Amino acid sequence: MKRSTARGALELGALGVVFGDIGTSPLYTVQTVFSPSDPHHVHVSSQSVYGVISLIFWAVIAIVTVTYVLLVMRADNDGEGGIMALITLIRRRGAPGGRRTAIFLALLGVFGASLFFGDSMITPAISVLSAISGVEVVTPSVADLVVPITAVVIIGLFALQRFGSSVVGRLFGPVMALWFTVIGALGIRGVVSNPSILKALSPTYAATFLFGHFGTAFFSLAAVVLAVTGAEALYADMGHFGRGPITRSWLFLVFPACILNYLGQGALVLADPAKVSNPFYLLAPHWALIPMVILAAAATVIASQAVISGAFSLTQQAAQLGYLPRLRIEHTSETRIGQIYVPWVNWALLVAVLALVFTFRSSTALAYAYGVAVTGTITCTTLLFFYIVHEQWKKPLWLVLPSAGVLLTIDLLFFAANLTKLPHGAWLPLVVGIAVFIVLTTWQKGRLLVSKQRALDEGSLHDTIESLHNCQPPLYRAPGTGIFLNRGKTTAPLALRANVEHNHVLHDHVVILEIKTLPVPHVAEAERLEIDDLGYKDDRIFHVSARFGYMDTQSVPPLLELIRRTPTEAPLCDDDISYFLSTIEIRRGKAPGMSQWRKYIFIATARLTADAAEYFQLPRDSTVIMGSRIEL
Repeated sequence: MKRSTARGALELGALGVVFGDIGTSPLYTVQTVFSPSDPHHVHVSSQSVYGVISLIFWAVIAIVTVTYVLLVMRADNDGEGGIMALITLIRRRGAPGGRRTAIFLALLGVFGASLFFGDSMITPAISVLSAISGVEVVTPSVADLVVPITAVVIIGLFALQRFGSSVVGRLFGPVMALWFTVIGALGIRGVVSNPSILKALSPTYAATFLFGHFGTAFFSLAAVVLAVTGAEALYADMGHFGRGPITRSWLFLVFPACILNYLGQGALVLADPAKVSNPFYLLAPHWALIPMVILAAAATVIASQAVISGAFSLTQQAAQLGYLPRLRIEHTSETRIGQIYVPWVNWALLVAVLALVFTFRSSTALAYAYGVAVTGTITCTTLLFFYIVHEQWKKPLWLVLPSAGVLLTIDLLFFAANLTKLPHGAWLPLVVGIAVFIVLTTWQKGRLLVSKQRALDEGSLHDTIESLHNCQPPLYRAPGTGIFLNRGKTTAPLALRANVEHNHVLHDHVVILEIKTLPVPHVAEAERLEIDDLGYKDDRIFHVSARFGYMDTQSVPPLLELIRRTPTEAPLCDDDISYFLSTIEIRRGKAPGMSQWRKYIFIATARLTADAAEYFQLPRDSTVIMGSRIEL
């Protein structure tokens, strides 16, 4: 009984977090396909309606159900999903093709992740705009208020992010369960009025429309793809809910509800082509319009919340994998590690979303910009997945190639169709993705160059320990414990060397602490520490490697209790503990290895770096910061 209750709770939670984006796609997909404002819109006819609804149905089957639910979600990284999980799987197990293959695959994954940031900008704008546009159906005279109301809702949404979603999260599942029940019921209402629309479930209608009217159908794919936006969320949020609850929620509620609604909209347009102006809301009886606008607004806020949380998680993972500097990250829940808030990302997204709302002013216009980011991420995910299937799971090429060929053909067809919308706004997420990609790869390269120069400045840890033992007269050992955070085990902490050279003193206990971020989501507490006496068992100087997963909170003070429980040279002092940090000021110079314009980007990005004491949760009154300078 308890097991089934827990499973039900997970499935309800998945409804609220995972399916918000894809579940609100019926608001604007069919309307966008037939919108006259699109120069390549589809003209309403019985043949085109059957063809479009059939395309939507089979696109959802191929991309969401087959690609993600049945295939890609099998590739988890210790339970975690998302395109970053695929990158870390390849990094952990290596690429048989060699270093160049590994670099190419990593860059492919980073580019897919970069496109997600473009998606994170567009989803709140298009979702809330499409929901609030229902006001026009109820009272056309207030159409001018749609954009201001949307802006107010979005500002409120982003302002609440710092409080976390633990309280609101409990409401997400029931609201989305109600949403899917209602849109499914509305779909049934439309289908009952015109049952012939069920013929669109046959793939022959999709094939006939696509190949018989390729010029029209190809351009329509740029709007049809809106039905699968949010598919990446199923995979990205797998670590929170598990594959089983997400799969069951999709197959038994979300998928049937969405498809029924699309069929209902198709039946409505077949009966009255004029209702193509807003088939989602016109599918509802007049008395239900205002409640539907309210419910849709709630659902789109949830959809936006999901993608914003995804951007926070992606930023955290990118920073811990070395593609971004440490950013200030606030954990908003004591029980759910995944609930985080990244202030810089939050406010940057708010500015971007508001700019999109006031620039495009309608969900239909904004839809042109949507598909490139989505299809680009899906294509990168599919490529990485089938590489893992062949190289790591050892599946034969005769099995992999046909499957990969079919799914990649579908992905690339959608991606190519969306590229035709470049003049109409599709350039925006592509530019955002390229810009983020440049920042991520520049930071990674610059960090390696700075680390190399820093290693030369720090000198050998082994030589430093030897010099401490050979020092005459011996150094004074001050009472207490000095914990020196360091990047590794080969070089000496700058703060330790400065303390010895300038103050001629050494703490009674010295802990050289290295923080390692492993390419796994979580590291068990029993595997957290590795302690080395550095060759001397009686000098009370030892090295500690603390291993964290990229989803773990990297807090240093709790490590002290773990160190005390581990046999060391002598027990640590409970009182009088000092933490030492070595900071680096980076200046642009003439050092080789990076072009000047990328050095500007690297230094600008470095300014976003969170305070190390805050990032590692060190007590301010016990932390000493010592700095040096490096020219890049």
